[in-house]
Amino acid sequence: MDIFDVLTLICGLSMFLFGMNVMSDSLKRSAGNKLKATLGKMTSNKWKGFLLGLGVTAVIQSSSATTVMVVGFVNSGTMTLSQAVGVIMGANVGTAVTSWLTGLSGIEGAANIIQFIKPSESSWIAILALVGILLIMISKRGKRRDLGTVFLGFVVLMIGMEIMSSAVSGLKDSTAFRSILTAFENPLLGILVGIVFTAIVQSSSASVGILQSLTTTGAITFGAAFPIILGQNIGTCVTTLISAAGATKNGKRAALIHLYFNVIGAVVVMILFYALNAIFKFTFMETSIGPFGVAAIHTLYKIGLVALFAPFTKQLEKLATISVKSSDEPEKENLLDDRLLKSPTIAVQRANDVAHEMAKISFEAMKSSLGLLFSYDIKAGAAIRKQEEKADVYEDALGTYLVKLSAENLTESDSHQVTKLLHTISDFERISDHAVNVVESAEEILDNKVIFSDEARHEIDVLTCAIDEILDITSRAFIDNDLDLAATVEPLEQTVDHLRDTIKSNHILRLQKSECTIEHGFVLNDILTNCERVSDHCSNIAGCVIELSKYDSLNMHEYLNKIKSGEHNFKKKYEEYMQKYSL
Repeated sequence: MDIFDVLTLICGLSMFLFGMNVMSDSLKRSAGNKLKATLGKMTSNKWKGFLLGLGVTAVIQSSSATTVMVVGFVNSGTMTLSQAVGVIMGANVGTAVTSWLTGLSGIEGAANIIQFIKPSESSWIAILALVGILLIMISKRGKRRDLGTVFLGFVVLMIGMEIMSSAVSGLKDSTAFRSILTAFENPLLGILVGIVFTAIVQSSSASVGILQSLTTTGAITFGAAFPIILGQNIGTCVTTLISAAGATKNGKRAALIHLYFNVIGAVVVMILFYALNAIFKFTFMETSIGPFGVAAIHTLYKIGLVALFAPFTKQLEKLATISVKSSDEPEKENLLDDRLLKSPTIAVQRANDVAHEMAKISFEAMKSSLGLLFSYDIKAGAAIRKQEEKADVYEDALGTYLVKLSAENLTESDSHQVTKLLHTISDFERISDHAVNVVESAEEILDNKVIFSDEARHEIDVLTCAIDEILDITSRAFIDNDLDLAATVEPLEQTVDHLRDTIKSNHILRLQKSECTIEHGFVLNDILTNCERVSDHCSNIAGCVIELSKYDSLNMHEYLNKIKSGEHNFKKKYEEYMQKYSL
């Protein structure tokens, strides 16, 4: 093998790895909401989890990516360790799909219809490349562009395979090459080579593809390939173990489940296989193996591991739990896991879920605070302050995470979702701040023994009912992305403004009649200001939902003008609210 062949091999390897990476990333983007919805169906049923892991990995073409996502889900508390076991088992089988695709380059002497599939013997690769580049050129972004990138990634991958196979073809007559491969028939050495090489390229699919290209020389036997394949499946765990650094205890346990599944499986299979070989002397051990043979062993081995571990998933989980022991010290809550950033669609969904939790915390705090105005409770007041602190934590975590996420290669819909969240989390946080302000007003009413007139109490009750409703509507509109519901927020916000002005005017009249005091006015003004500001924040949230979902832009002034000019039946809803909350 001369220097030219070495350089050709490096070129082919680079193209192969690049094509696989591009194809995997594009598949994750093009899967979009379907992948998001699929991973949302987390289940404790191990077989459903198995199918979930298999399906997701078959789509994104990377078991490492799936298991890293699993670690991220377990780490953030959205998936239990029991749920992770089935998904990890499915991910191990799902990655075998790639080996059948990369095996296409090894088709030799088959029937015409099968031979047509071989990249080097047909024009379909050129057609696929042409379709891919056309889709990219006519689409600036979106699913068509992602599909085009998938096609081009696959084309580059297959061309890389062909170049590697061509570069190593001269090795078939090399005595030195055959002697090296003979050494790999030693099971321990073969496994070690598989582990090391896969750990370097950080992808069992890529490692298997490279092994398949070497089999085209005809110099690799079943006996040499088998232990290497076992090692490749262990080596792919390195990526998951690296990702688990700094994870919670359960996150580390999920990574260990992946490791134990492959290590224990390799040991058991190796002992059984070579014990049987010692007894029966398998004649096929010295037979040359081709790319499809490697794919078949790879697939059967993974299916065999699932059959082996299926009855022992609880024991596998227990082993991981024993390996990472629990401690009495509470772990820091990990709301958002950076591991999920490698799969932006999933990261967006997780950020969206956390934002929903934040919205519920803030809205519940505000509603609870209004109930304390005339019946203050110390414990309830302390609970609201804790909710406000929690909302602050959520805002910091979400803000940092969303900025990181916005730098990723997002789909158009995911980009809109990130923008919406970035513009709304500050409103949620401010609503929780106003909740604490209302609690302070309630404390002032209690401490200073402020007694409002029946008329003032009635007006405040009407206002708080309106605030309760606008919080409910905004919460549902945001969480469900309900545009019709969001459109009813602005007329209610205008109603709250009217109530604030009217209550202020009525207070001045009562003040002139000496029915109220200036001290009453200070407290009342604080309550009115906080309620009005809360309604403003609700209007901002609803406006963001409508603008980004319907108009694909974020211009709040334009949005408000459209609302007030009659769009969304503003006048009709405004009149309904004015009548409902009449003083």
